[in-house]
Amino acid sequence: MEAHVGDTIIVRSTHQGESDRTGEVMGCHEPDGGPPYRVRWEDGHEGLFFPQGTATIVAAGPSHS
Repeated sequence: MEAHVGDTIIVRSTHQGESDRTGEVMGCHEPDGGPPYRVRWEDGHEGLFFPQGTATIVAAGPSHS
């Protein structure tokens, strides 16, 4: 898995009734975009994230200056 600052991480719920989790990548441990990632989750919590099978990366769109 590869992610970069500004990308969105979506973690799909594996339990019925639980919502998916969405966060923004704030930092990457590896220069080539490898995990772990520092993520700011939609609830404002920030922490290190080690992706697993239900995680998807959505690349940030091109910046509009």
